Amino acid sequence: MSQKKVLLVGESWVSSATHYKGFDQFGSVTFHLGAEPLVAALKDGPFALTYMPAHEAVTALPTTLEGLQAYDAILLSDIGANSLLLHPDVWMHGKTYPNRLKLLRDYAAAGGGLAMIGGYFSFQGIDGKARWRRTPVEEALPVTCLPYDDRLEVPEGFKARVTGPADHPILRGLGTDWPILLGANEVELKPGADVEVLARLPDEEGGHPLLVTGRFGRGRTAAWMSDIGPHWLPQSFVDWPGYATLWTNLLGWLTDA
Repeated sequence: MSQKKVLLVGESWVSSATHYKGFDQFGSVTFHLGAEPLVAALKDGPFALTYMPAHEAVTALPTTLEGLQAYDAILLSDIGANSLLLHPDVWMHGKTYPNRLKLLRDYAAAGGGLAMIGGYFSFQGIDGKARWRRTPVEEALPVTCLPYDDRLEVPEGFKARVTGPADHPILRGLGTDWPILLGANEVELKPGADVEVLARLPDEEGGHPLLVTGRFGRGRTAAWMSDIGPHWLPQSFVDWPGYATLWTNLLGWLTDA
C-alpha cells in the first residue's frame, strides 16, 4: 500500500543572541527544528511526511489548490498567519499574490485533511501575534481563536482528561493515562454536530479543549492545542509509546475523508 502524503508547515525558528563578557561582546545565530520528534515517530509508517520549515513556507507553500492537493493532509504548527500572507512579492514589492489562507480553507472544503497544532505562533499565540483569528483557515477549523494572547502556561504540568470514546479511531490503543503536558492554547468550540472534543485540560485548569475534530465541506479538520514536542510537550510525552500512536491515529482519521 502506498504511503499517504502529509505536509507539516512551520515548527522552526532562528534565535539571535548577544553574549557579554566584561568589556567584550559577540553575537550568535542558531537555527532550530521543533518537529524532529514527530518526524522520528512517523518514520517507516503509513505516512510520507514532508517537513516545510517556517522560513521556507513563506515562499514554498503551494499557491494553487492543485498544488495543495498533492498532499492528503496538511498540518500547520507554530507558524503565524503573516508568514503565509506576506510573500516577498507583497511585502517587498507591493504586488498581488494568491491568498494561501483562502486556498487552505478551500483545500479542506474539497476533501483535504487540515489540522492546526498548538504553539506560541498557533491559533492566536503569544501576545496575539499568530493572528489566525477571523481568517479563512479559522473558518475550516473546529475551533475559534481568542482575540488576545491565548497561552495556558502550566509549568507544574497537567494530564489530559480523555473525553472521547475509547474506540474512536484517534483514541484507539491510547488509554486514558497520558503523560503530562506543560501548556496549551485556549480556544473556543464551534457549534455543530460534527465537532467532537476528544480530550480536555483537567477541570482545575479550566477544562479547556485539548483535542478537537470536525468536518468542513468534504474534508476533515482537527485542532491539537498543545505542542508537537518540547517545551509544552515534554520529552516524557515523546518517549511514551502512545506518542507515535496518537499522531498515526490522528493522521489516519484526517486522511480518511
